[in-house]
Amino acid sequence: MSEGTILVADDDRAIRTVLNQALGRQGYDVRTTGNAATLWNWVSNGEGDLVITDVIMPDESGLDLLPRIRKLRGDLPIIVMSAHNTLSTALKATERGAHDYLAKPFDLSELSSVVRRALARPKRSDAGDSPGDDDEEMPLVGRSPAMQEVYRVLARLVPTDLTVMIMGESGTGKELIARALHQFGKRRHGPFVAINMAAIPRDLIESELFGHEKGAFTGATSRHSGRFEQAQGGTLFLDEIGDMPPEAQTRLLRVLQEGEYTTVGGRVPIPTDVRIIAATNRDLRQQIQQGLFREDLFYRLNVVPLRLPALRERLDDVPDLARHFLTQAAQEGLPQKSIDARALERLQGYNWPGNVRELENVIKRIAALYSEEVIGIEVIEVELSETSQPAAGEGPVVADNLSGAVEAHLERYFAAHGDGLPPKGLYERVLKEIERPLLSIALASTRGNQIRASELLGLNRNTLRKKIRELDIQVTRGIK
Repeated sequence: MSEGTILVADDDRAIRTVLNQALGRQGYDVRTTGNAATLWNWVSNGEGDLVITDVIMPDESGLDLLPRIRKLRGDLPIIVMSAHNTLSTALKATERGAHDYLAKPFDLSELSSVVRRALARPKRSDAGDSPGDDDEEMPLVGRSPAMQEVYRVLARLVPTDLTVMIMGESGTGKELIARALHQFGKRRHGPFVAINMAAIPRDLIESELFGHEKGAFTGATSRHSGRFEQAQGGTLFLDEIGDMPPEAQTRLLRVLQEGEYTTVGGRVPIPTDVRIIAATNRDLRQQIQQGLFREDLFYRLNVVPLRLPALRERLDDVPDLARHFLTQAAQEGLPQKSIDARALERLQGYNWPGNVRELENVIKRIAALYSEEVIGIEVIEVELSETSQPAAGEGPVVADNLSGAVEAHLERYFAAHGDGLPPKGLYERVLKEIERPLLSIALASTRGNQIRASELLGLNRNTLRKKIRELDIQVTRGIK
């Protein structure tokens, strides 16, 4: 007995064949086509229990076909596939009526799970206006699998008013995610108000959040509106929520429970209508165990958790991000530049401890300070050497070995001078004593690779070359 009829539309014959075989083995009747017109005829005739469609087809976009299918057969679930893997595509697919969105290439087991869920729970009717068509307006960049999962979650959350907890390291773009949820959500015409708990003195956070009345405390010479009042009808983004002091946590919990608050020094409850999005780079569960964060508040905020990957977890996105930041720099008045393949490859080999924010700073600094129209690997090497960070995968072993070797040289130096310090010129004498062995050790640790050695030492590559000449250091094996 058939599990249901699935209509597949994709202009790629290989994908049609794979889906036909994979879904057929699971008991579904599968009908495939390479164009939108045939799919529309099938749907119009009442055929099919589920549609799987690509976005790009020769006669019509699958996204443009979605509203017509939804209008004609509102209970027919639709799954959209696309190799154009952007936040814009995911949002358009979801808001135009798709049950789910899958980025190509996708795992067949994942597709099977999505198909089962779609057939078990048909998609509701349309959720409202679709976002704009300009991908350049999208706030997020990246096509890696890690970002595709972020896009899928965002697309599901946009039409809702659910409270979201965004988790991720500093520099991963938590505020960008919060702004995307607001910008493409049903509160888009209301205000977006952000407050960073770590940037405000602890004794002022309650006043900043809830406002205060004149005379509420020393210095309160007039009434002050808080962020809840400013965000009325829109979105309130509570950044670094883990830094919120206990007293403010208690007041915030009351607002989330009762939908109203009072100003500092006020007595009349004020109803509030805001969507709450919180963010943290801390482990809140650990803070709960340490008594630093209220468990009941955590569960009120953690309705939908959304984890942002660190940049080192999505290095495939580095080239797109680098080009994006160069374009941004040009829009801000800096010269238009491009970046060559070797330079992009080098950027992908770095571990980016500062995440996307660090990459943005490096790229915009290059756009401002270098005259080259095409950024090459030499420029990238100089900039990354200034950070004194090892490349991805290198680890701390070489640095630790170098540190130990330098420490041994220092011990020998001070042992030679007895218990007391040299009376004058300590810095110059120590530097003269250890500079040559220090550079020699660094070059030996990197097997003569001057680029790696300059990164390890935190020196400009040209400075290292100059020192090698001045100190007559013999470099062997693979000098670069």
